[in-house]
Amino acid sequence: MADETLQRFRESIDNIDAALVFMLAERFKVTQAVGRYKAEAKLPPADPGREDEQISRLRGLAEAAHLDPDFSEKFLRFIIDEVIRHHERVREDS
Repeated sequence: MADETLQRFRESIDNIDAALVFMLAERFKVTQAVGRYKAEAKLPPADPGREDEQISRLRGLAEAAHLDPDFSEKFLRFIIDEVIRHHERVREDS
């Protein structure tokens, strides 16, 4: 019984992980388009004001979801940093 229960938990975790990967892939498709637009429009790769707004918003969502806001901020910061690297690369290639 315990093994079946653990297996069901693990299957749910696997499904959630797969959904996260596909959601991140979709997010990066959009942010790559943003990077191309920014390069064409001669806009800077980073937008610190927008980043601060997003982090604040996500911290609030994390609190509402009973998720550690510090963890959510670190996770979002990691994603933002990667997006900025992509935007800088696109700008250099333009």
